[in-house]
Amino acid sequence: MAQEKVSDELWNEFHALVNMTSRELVDWLRTQAASEDAEALPDQAGRSLGQRVAAILAKRRSDLTDDDVHAMTKVIETVRRERGDDPEPTAGDDHWRRKLMDIGHDPLKPVGAQPDVT
Repeated sequence: MAQEKVSDELWNEFHALVNMTSRELVDWLRTQAASEDAEALPDQAGRSLGQRVAAILAKRRSDLTDDDVHAMTKVIETVRRERGDDPEPTAGDDHWRRKLMDIGHDPLKPVGAQPDVT
C-alpha cells in the first residue's frame, strides 16, 4: 500500500516545507513559463519537479507512487540545503527565491503556512 511508503515524518515535513498551495504553484509555474515569444501549454509549464509537486499536492496520501515519494524527498533535501534546518521567512535574491518557488516553497512565507493537508 502506498501509504506505507510515506512515513508520517516525510508526509508532514513535505507539507510543512511546501508552503504554496497546488493552485499557487501551478499559477507560478505558468507565469514563469510565459514569455513574449511562446508560452508552454498550461499543463506543461514549469520544471518537471514543480509539476510533480503540484500533482502530489492534489493527491491523497494513499494514492502516492514511488516516484512521488522520491520527488517529496528531493524537495525536502533541496529546501533544507538552501534554507537550513530552521528556515525563517526571508527574501534572499531573486534567482534563489524563484528556484525555491519552482518546487513549491516560498521563502517569504513561514514554513507550515499552507493549510494542513492530511
